[in-house]
Amino acid sequence: MRVTSDPEDPRFGRPVPCECATREDPAERRSRLVRYSRIGSLARLTFNTLVKRGRTNDPGLQARYAEATAIAERFASNPDGWLVLTGPHGAGKTHIAAAIVNRVIERGNAAMFLTVADLLDHLRSSYGEDAEVEYDELLEQVRTAPVLVLDDLDAYAETPWAREKFFQVVSHRFNAALPTVFTTAKSPNDADPRIAARLTDPALSQIVEVGGESAPRYLAIGAMTRDRVTAFTFENFDPDGLNLDGTQRASLRGAFLKARDWAESPEGWFVLMGGTGCGKTHLAAAIGNARLAAGDRVAFVNVPDLLDALRPGREGDAVTLLTTIREVPLLILDDLGAQKSTPWAEEKLYQLLNHRHLARLHTVVTTNQGLGEMEPRIASRLADSDVSRLQEITAPDYRTVGRREFVVRAPSDEPPAPQPRGRRR
Repeated sequence: MRVTSDPEDPRFGRPVPCECATREDPAERRSRLVRYSRIGSLARLTFNTLVKRGRTNDPGLQARYAEATAIAERFASNPDGWLVLTGPHGAGKTHIAAAIVNRVIERGNAAMFLTVADLLDHLRSSYGEDAEVEYDELLEQVRTAPVLVLDDLDAYAETPWAREKFFQVVSHRFNAALPTVFTTAKSPNDADPRIAARLTDPALSQIVEVGGESAPRYLAIGAMTRDRVTAFTFENFDPDGLNLDGTQRASLRGAFLKARDWAESPEGWFVLMGGTGCGKTHLAAAIGNARLAAGDRVAFVNVPDLLDALRPGREGDAVTLLTTIREVPLLILDDLGAQKSTPWAEEKLYQLLNHRHLARLHTVVTTNQGLGEMEPRIASRLADSDVSRLQEITAPDYRTVGRREFVVRAPSDEPPAPQPRGRRR
């Protein structure tokens, strides 16, 4: 309930529990608050599970992280104003932000946790007739949440609609001075100017640098280790192989040229489609090599291996792994379609691809499936011409036709000996 409708009253915009809520059973209230919070699997990320000095051996970064944690704990105990957590990917910002929500819930109060990309996705889906929560109701919930965490400010889609809807949320909470936590890998000054002006307002907002070590430059899930990926380059890919007809050779050369162009200036998604052994993985790895040389962080992920790592009961932190892959600047998703198709697998892949689609994060996909064979929601995002460039390779499997162009040559100062172009025996 609301105390007053008078905008001059300091309590304006701040919901308070009604009498029925104060008489509620504590266990029932906590369950209701957890559902309201949308915290989901991040309910396990608390201040008790947080390494208070971070995971670095650098004393300076340890002290910075400990200070950020202390500030966050004080905010969680008495939410007031805005808290902006900045720092590199993998520094622990999301853990701290989730811990704030969980602490607020522990104290019997309401808080909501949303990534910015998921918020915009929820708002889009609420337009549908079968939506669980109507658009106006959902927008009002987010605008007026007693405490709101907006995770990953960098990832919201750069479209006029997304900018305007997100600004509506931020502007309302700024005007009402509602407690809000943001996380961002970039400086708040680099945000949309209207948002940056509010994030950096010293009268309301406190900016805290989390610090911590940067995430590794290269992440592999599957056999494409850092040493192995260096062996696949554009220089040792020969698009004019033997035993190809004109159409096959044209598709292979076209894929080679477009992959090389995309690697030089990435934009949106690049999707390589074709049968087994046609060169998709080589080109994808060559793109990864080029972007590593340009200073990007890259993850090379084999789809079946990823799903195996994310399955319940496996060792390791599946939530952190999925978050890392969702946010990496360049994701190479290799062999989409090779996984065993189950509702769980399709949902995980949809969550990953939908997030990167909304955030317009650079993504390379290789697949031996046609769009008509894919889960419809995934196919829709791969086919979106505003984001994705599709390139089909019709060349056959080089392993079965004796082609030479995908054989990886060892680095050498001497040029390779010319290869005979005689008829294949």
